[in-house]
Amino acid sequence: MDSDQMMRLIYLGVWGTVLISYFLIARRQNIGQSLRQLLLWGLIIVGVAAGYAMWQDFTRDNSISVTGDGSVVLRAERNGHFHIELGVNGTPVDFIIDTGASDLVLSQADAERVGIDTQNLAYLGQARTANGVVGIARVTLDEVVLAHDDLEIRDENVSAFVNEGELDISLLGMGYLRRYARIAIEGDRLILER
Repeated sequence: MDSDQMMRLIYLGVWGTVLISYFLIARRQNIGQSLRQLLLWGLIIVGVAAGYAMWQDFTRDNSISVTGDGSVVLRAERNGHFHIELGVNGTPVDFIIDTGASDLVLSQADAERVGIDTQNLAYLGQARTANGVVGIARVTLDEVVLAHDDLEIRDENVSAFVNEGELDISLLGMGYLRRYARIAIEGDRLILER
């Protein structure tokens, strides 16, 4: 269970406690009937929450698709951002698509996972981020692969940067996205065409 799920569980627990307390205090006279109604409402709320969670899992699984003409279509996640998993040097890496980023930028953790020795990189460049100025090191990735269903888009010798600062998720910026002939955002969909 990640911290986001834990916070939701705590939030729901606090609200549940408040509602139960209010319900019992407000209906002191007929506790038996109140408890039956409370149990019924609890089951309804749990059912709705379970249905919502299943729907979110279903829509998340369908966040990427390939059209008949070979276009890749990404659906925005709940946070409004587009996420994609690419194979980098044979290792799956989660990216957030960031059209404001000029290049493909790997976090320290992802760079290490794909086989880059981050301790011996020369962080000679600088990038201005929301968290201030951070050092960046240029690297060349052997391959970056977008694979889904029968589609496979493979790029070799891809220029990228490793971020020296704290970066929770790697960024897929314009340096990589320019490899596509067409990039379009239509509502909650991002379309990539080669």
